[in-house]
Amino acid sequence: MGFIWSLIVGGIIGWLAGLIVGRNIPGGIIGNIIAGFVGAWLGTMILGNWGPRVADFAIIPAIIGAAVLVLLLSFIMRAFRRAD
Repeated sequence: MGFIWSLIVGGIIGWLAGLIVGRNIPGGIIGNIIAGFVGAWLGTMILGNWGPRVADFAIIPAIIGAAVLVLLLSFIMRAFRRAD
């Protein structure tokens, strides 16, 4: 049950990051989950473990990290679209 809870929280973090940045995450629900997990890792590495924790995610650094990740991915995807 812990793994499923982590997937749900990771998806919500990725979705919130997409809303904050104002860009869609490629891949739909799976993309949201991946962005949530990678963004949580990135945010925790840069900002540390502070703020409220849900399903072993420090929520504030996770959302900030996921937002940065979504922003970077959108710039990269836009650059690839221009190159074609």
